[in-house]
Amino acid sequence: MSGRLLFFEDKRVAARHEAAMFDLRLQNGIARLILRRPDARNAIPADQWRPLGALAQGAAAEGARLLILEGEGKAFCAGADLKDFERMHGDLGAASEFRQAMREGIEAVAGLTIPTVAAIHGPCFGAGVALAMACDLRFAGSGASFAITPAKYGISYPQEDVARLVALVGRGQAARLLLSAGTIDAEEALRIGLADLPLDQLDAFVAAMARNSAASFATLKRGIELAAAGVARDEAQDSRFDDLIAGDELAEALAALRARR
Repeated sequence: MSGRLLFFEDKRVAARHEAAMFDLRLQNGIARLILRRPDARNAIPADQWRPLGALAQGAAAEGARLLILEGEGKAFCAGADLKDFERMHGDLGAASEFRQAMREGIEAVAGLTIPTVAAIHGPCFGAGVALAMACDLRFAGSGASFAITPAKYGISYPQEDVARLVALVGRGQAARLLLSAGTIDAEEALRIGLADLPLDQLDAFVAAMARNSAASFATLKRGIELAAAGVARDEAQDSRFDDLIAGDELAEALAALRARR
């Protein structure tokens, strides 16, 4: 696992890595993965996408019940680092490697079985939007702004991210955002479904979630993904449902209710 500095329950468990730009902290079951490159509005260099994914997976492996992604300074994430694109000119291999590294980092976040949240303040642009869309929920501060800008530079957007965008906002709004490369504010992002809730509601969500079951989270998240893919019936999901109904956690919860604990 790579990261700038990691804390788990206030205990340091990994050393500094000079090239990385992230802090990962876990306290009381809540992991915060902080993008720490404020001088570049937290733009992510090509070699940092895989470490980002590894840190997210590491948080889940260490017992986090929720992962919050946030940016240090005045921005959430300006996307990919444009300086990296200069060395890709004329080099299809480098372009492909960049795309695959970015994909691995984003899909690592999307594939977590624990709930994931993007806490967005300030600019959230380009690949930063893709990273936010990989989370289960997006909380937008009043000063947040969103733009998907590849059309400004003569490039495209990864198809997996286009698919997530269409699923969130619909074909028309996706076309508007991608083809115009225009910027929208938090209010508009909330209106069209690119953001889900105001940032000032994040603490209440975390408090509510902390009372709920990690086993339920994993199964419910899988069910949401299946439903989003158009799957209305799944035998494995039925088995998970049955296992949870017959399992110890429900029995303990019912016993606690009876004892008024």
